[in-house]
Amino acid sequence: MAPLRFSANLSWLFPELPGLPARLRAAGSSGFEAVEVAWPYAEPPEALARAAREAGLRLVLINTPPGDQEKGEMGLGAVPGRQEAFREGLEQAVRYAKALGCPRIHLMAGRVPQGADRIAVKAEMEIVFLENLRHAAGVLAEADLVGLLEPINTRITDPQYFLDTPQQAAAILQKVGRPNLQLQMDIFHWQIMDGNLTGNIQEFLPIVGHVQVAQVPGRGEPSSPGELNFPYLFQLLEDEGYKGFVGCEYQPRGDTVEGLSWLRSYWDRRGHPEVASEGLHTTHMPPDSE
Repeated sequence: MAPLRFSANLSWLFPELPGLPARLRAAGSSGFEAVEVAWPYAEPPEALARAAREAGLRLVLINTPPGDQEKGEMGLGAVPGRQEAFREGLEQAVRYAKALGCPRIHLMAGRVPQGADRIAVKAEMEIVFLENLRHAAGVLAEADLVGLLEPINTRITDPQYFLDTPQQAAAILQKVGRPNLQLQMDIFHWQIMDGNLTGNIQEFLPIVGHVQVAQVPGRGEPSSPGELNFPYLFQLLEDEGYKGFVGCEYQPRGDTVEGLSWLRSYWDRRGHPEVASEGLHTTHMPPDSE
């Protein structure tokens, strides 16, 4: 069983450092060989690509733009009336992904519109999401990219988010039926919404293209106090043959580097894997499915 490979989420780690270039350097110095970032759009993609190369890093995940955050938007994929803005954001994300050599884009579903009843608008939002995902799959395929759907918990983090369980996301992926659309498994969100992590990981891992981790409920390091037994979960991912990246998307309780002691211990125990060519690990799917 190959050891897991970890990516530093620079939207969360190294918050003491201003800007992505500094965080890229810090991630490289900390032993990471891969990073991810939610929204890289404040920096020119060429400058970020150069900073990543200088730090010896590769970008493995970015998100589509959130929309108008001042108006409460957090993604546009399923939001009625915002289809054009979603597609414009998708084009921007693809431009960045190609410039950065980043193989995956999280296609953010977005929130139930303010004042709307979730149950009343669910069917309409799903129709919009399916249409946008079919469009996105075609655009991404032309660029040899993978799109990801991430359920975000609605109990603590974002009560208005449309996509909130792995079951809902998997059903939508099945309806779209495109091999370059996959599931993004954030263990923090999955535990809060459904628990049953062993069963859910075993059931859904074949369609998972990326994993993220944080302790529950505090969203700190995997080694911080909480509900989750990460040595067990990491072993489970290894045993199930997961070959993708595991994103460190958590809030450091103190200094980021000191808080990475859990990862250094993992590397000491399991070895520090080299980042292979992207085609060997973009997904847990069969080789011809991407």
